[in-house]
Amino acid sequence: MATFSSVTRHNVLQAIAEYDERGGEEFLDLYGFAPAPAYALVLEGRRYDSRAVLGVAHRYATGRLATSDEFHGGMQDAVSILRKRGFEVTEPVSAPRPVPVRATRTRTPVARSPRATATREAPSAICPTCLMTLPATGICDECG
Repeated sequence: MATFSSVTRHNVLQAIAEYDERGGEEFLDLYGFAPAPAYALVLEGRRYDSRAVLGVAHRYATGRLATSDEFHGGMQDAVSILRKRGFEVTEPVSAPRPVPVRATRTRTPVARSPRATATREAPSAICPTCLMTLPATGICDECG
């Protein structure tokens, strides 16, 4: 299993430079990665396969390529590592959930009684000297 603690931002930039030099398809084929377009590393407006770039960055850091099987948490592991190194990684766009359609039925109108309106409670009286709430007598217990 690969650990990615030794992979630096510089190693990721080296892998990106190689990706640019070879082209995406050749880069993926050379290192045996399947395309994972849902999670793309974005740098200067260009999109890169995040898992493949991180695997090759591991090679630059340690001398050994990290394969797809070595990502402990799958894509989230790769995304987390790249974000910690300061890179932007896109999330897959999930399809919006369909809104359930309710069956409509005809109803006969029912006469309803008017709703009671809520009444506001009057604010409590406050003693102007000590700012305590006055009792029902209106005379402050503290000030008299």
